[in-house]
Amino acid sequence: MHAYGERRAVDGVDLQVDAGERLAIAGPNGAGKSTLLRMLATLLRPRAGHLRVLGADVADDPRRARAGLGYLAHDPLVYLDLTARQNLELYGDLYGIPDRDGRIDDLLDHVDLLARAEDPVRAFSRGMAQRLALARMLLHRPLLLLLDEPHASLDARATALLDRELGAARDDGRAAVIVTHEVERVADVADRLVVLRAGRVVLDEPTAGMDARDVRRRYEEATA
Repeated sequence: MHAYGERRAVDGVDLQVDAGERLAIAGPNGAGKSTLLRMLATLLRPRAGHLRVLGADVADDPRRARAGLGYLAHDPLVYLDLTARQNLELYGDLYGIPDRDGRIDDLLDHVDLLARAEDPVRAFSRGMAQRLALARMLLHRPLLLLLDEPHASLDARATALLDRELGAARDDGRAAVIVTHEVERVADVADRLVVLRAGRVVLDEPTAGMDARDVRRRYEEATA
């Protein structure tokens, strides 16, 4: 549970995400989606209840939980006055990545930014900055990906890259939790849909066999 004053933003949520599972969380504005994701990312502590991430109790050992997390916020949260490479070097040092420089080159190439590696991020478009944030999320090879409205500010190239990465995460046994308001995308990027309303789970079901219209219909029924 987490509350802002008297309002419970997340209340009585009981979820388990398995290895390789891609879970989409949807719901109307104020449903508690981003609050729940920030709790999983160890940026907010539960006010009540228990939260375990990758086997670690977030209240007792948040650093252990963070070691296996990759978090992509709605805002890229990159340092504008540093170059793309410097942003990743800083992050790599924080995580003590032994093959840091080679890993950075590989990821910059992966997100099509290697040619701009020495340019300050201030000169990047929003889509380029978000691709850099995607590279940063993947740098330490996280086991759990947490994404907050990831498609909202991506260019077409980055959108395709992210969708491929989510597929690769499933194939590699990594889990992903995706907060989204674009419910029509859910059938393509997630194996399971959870809908929140007023901080509570009102729908939790697999997306197998669903298309975009099915997902939209189930979402509207759950939030009516």
